[in-house]
Amino acid sequence: MTFNDRIFGVLMIVLAVAYGWAATQFPEPFGGAEAVGPDTFPKLLAIVLALSSLYLIVRPDPDNAWPWSRTGIELIIAVGVLLLYAMLLQPLGFIISTTLAVGTLCWRMGAPPVNAYITGAVSGVVVYFLFSFALDLALPLGLLSFLEVN
Repeated sequence: MTFNDRIFGVLMIVLAVAYGWAATQFPEPFGGAEAVGPDTFPKLLAIVLALSSLYLIVRPDPDNAWPWSRTGIELIIAVGVLLLYAMLLQPLGFIISTTLAVGTLCWRMGAPPVNAYITGAVSGVVVYFLFSFALDLALPLGLLSFLEVN
């Protein structure tokens, strides 16, 4: 049933084009254009996604069946969690959003709820500090903005 892979490949090509186009809409950084700017990584992702999608269209898996049972439901839940994560990132902040998203995904993969959300909290805090202090990139604090150091 190679038809499913081809449909998925076409949908992913559309996503790659939209993502690549959105990356070109970033404003030019202060000080002029740079060789590696804010649009570089999204453009690379769009290219990789487009090439992978073309591969799916040209050489689909001969034995693929869409998992409409429990696995299909879990995939839909995962996509929903990631969409909610993107929508809540600014208002709740990176640490809280990441705690909820990673915790929920870990829990759905079989981890006990307490362990899943501890993993989410540790992930959120560690990645926040890595981005903030090691890479000097600002991530939103949201509800935790009272912790911000000036």
